[in-house]
Amino acid sequence: MFLSLTLCALLIEAAFGYPDALFRRIGHPVTWIGRLITTLEHRLGGKTSVLHKRACGLLALGLIIAVPVGITILLQILLHRFLPQALSLAVESLCASTLIAQRALYEHVRAVLTGLRQDGLAGGRRAVSLIVGRDPETLDRAGVVRAAIESLAENFSDGVVAPVFWLAVFGLPGAVAYKAINTADSMIGHLSPRYRDFGRAAALCDDCVNMPASRLTASWLCLAALLSGASVKGAIQAIRRDATRHRSPNAGWPEAAMAGALALRLAGPRQYNGVVVADSWMGNGRDDAGPEDLAKALTLYRLGCLIQAVCLLGLLSGVYA
Repeated sequence: MFLSLTLCALLIEAAFGYPDALFRRIGHPVTWIGRLITTLEHRLGGKTSVLHKRACGLLALGLIIAVPVGITILLQILLHRFLPQALSLAVESLCASTLIAQRALYEHVRAVLTGLRQDGLAGGRRAVSLIVGRDPETLDRAGVVRAAIESLAENFSDGVVAPVFWLAVFGLPGAVAYKAINTADSMIGHLSPRYRDFGRAAALCDDCVNMPASRLTASWLCLAALLSGASVKGAIQAIRRDATRHRSPNAGWPEAAMAGALALRLAGPRQYNGVVVADSWMGNGRDDAGPEDLAKALTLYRLGCLIQAVCLLGLLSGVYA
């Protein structure tokens, strides 16, 4: 396992995140992968039959994974050949840190809390529109808070725990492969007529690679609830009762854990581009979430990140014991 690399990457990302100036100058690994996906979709996505669309989608997914992973392996070969081991680890850790979003996620969700406190509902809607796809103008204050908490819980799994898990298991190529799959799912893994068949392979693959992380994320949130004084019993009960009722095979785990810990109801029917999407409720608590609940969710998230880092450190200590 690549525990030293993973722990270093986590610490770098927690301290510095991904600088805005660097993003403006060269973009981000996700945007680079996104350009590849767009190119492949334009070249391969024009088939008419269902079978051809699915076959081309599978081919596209293979290339979406193989190209960035191949570049990553080549980079590793060059680093290991021309740099001392310690410096090679430092460069790999810096690269790996760009694939983890723990700091960015915290800042985006905290911006919703700040917007609500400073500018009321309008400020909350403005900030939450940057992190969720639903129509912000249809959300009242409680709806804004629930949307932000749901995004925090789900992206804790997709944006933090999952890349950390695959980085720890398979090193930098594993994290890059995960990020490629997850980005493909975000861009083409939809049920719209355009992507239903072409993006089918990406969606199914993303469901598979996110399974370990979604369960781990729920565990971290339960432990965070125990440490913070939130309801660990409520979190466990909500996971057992509601996690598998979510329309996503993975999102229900962290969302149910967060809902139970905070004694809230999350998910449920939501509106996207004027269309109401039916979904089961996670948790059986209150609907009237407020800014104080969002602040507690952020505390649970930060504790969950800390618990993950401590577990990695414990594993690393065990390896060298």
